[in-house]
Amino acid sequence: MAAHYESKHGTVAIPAEQLYMSFTDLSMLVHALPQQYRDAVTADYDSLKATVQGFTISVKVAERVPYRLIRIEDDEAPFHFGVTLHFDPVPEGTDFSIEVDAELNFMMKAMLGGRIKEGLDKAVDGLVAVSQGKNPQFPSDLG
Repeated sequence: MAAHYESKHGTVAIPAEQLYMSFTDLSMLVHALPQQYRDAVTADYDSLKATVQGFTISVKVAERVPYRLIRIEDDEAPFHFGVTLHFDPVPEGTDFSIEVDAELNFMMKAMLGGRIKEGLDKAVDGLVAVSQGKNPQFPSDLG
């Protein structure tokens, strides 16, 4: 069953080009993780693989539109999904949002649906906070 989730929009106090570049190389995302999570994640420019609660999830970049969007899709996961990061320039920085499309069965959709939306919103809030010099507590403030 197809499910679509959209995060809230948040204004990140970083120019769109700079914010986009910080997400374009997936290997750089590993360095942003707290040390205790890094051993469970491997990545290169186009792909990232993580083991989470016994499940292996692997993603790859499916599309890059410079300074506008990055679309990531599953390469190995318990279900098919795609994530799109949107970077829209605004005078204050970047209007940032995330979309997720996933093939979830009825039970997974019922169990995870609200949590996915909540997690996306927290990720946007966390990025906005970091851009304003605040330090959210990972992962409790982000998921």
